[in-house]
Amino acid sequence: MKKQLLLIIALCGILVGFEQDTKPNVLIIGDSISIGYTPYVKTALKDRANVFHNEGNAQHTGTGLEKLEEWLGDTQWNVIHFNWGLWDLCYRHPDSKEVGNRDKIKGTVTFTPEEYAANLEKLVVRLKKTGAQLIFATISYVPKGEVGRFVESDKIYNEVAIEVMVKHGIPVNSLNRISKKIHQKHTAGPGNVHYTKEGYRLLSVPVVEQIENSLDTI
Repeated sequence: MKKQLLLIIALCGILVGFEQDTKPNVLIIGDSISIGYTPYVKTALKDRANVFHNEGNAQHTGTGLEKLEEWLGDTQWNVIHFNWGLWDLCYRHPDSKEVGNRDKIKGTVTFTPEEYAANLEKLVVRLKKTGAQLIFATISYVPKGEVGRFVESDKIYNEVAIEVMVKHGIPVNSLNRISKKIHQKHTAGPGNVHYTKEGYRLLSVPVVEQIENSLDTI
């Protein structure tokens, strides 16, 4: 009787594991903003999908081109929610004492809008080969007083990014518009592109919605 009970428990464990393995796989690629909202996305979708974030910070599109194969790995991804931009439009100078050597006065921009668009084109072509449902999130809000980023630069870079997405038929998560409203009450500090915990929770809402819409089509 005891052996039969142990066998039943073991079989239940195998079945539970099998059920977990059959859930769709979702990959979130992005910068520190995405790192902030990903835990809330995981919690919201825990019964629907296995949600992962790329290892570390995706930084700018140059880093994406260098590490995308590593991030994709051998996993069969069903949905990929991705963004780059905040690092691309950032100005840096080696002598700056600011975090990340940010300096929009003496520094050099990481990638121009044209370079950013060209890099995105290459990244999108590779991402489409995965066969996953793709979602692009626009660059989050750049506030006044940011030492390495110009106000309205997010708008310029988002415009060229959306052109790439329209060309490839990729849905766009308008996170810039949403983040601007959230930033007013939930900024991590003056001139800071980051958010409080509540801010990240609120940012996760449209991300979850977009991913669920994609999961519904699978």
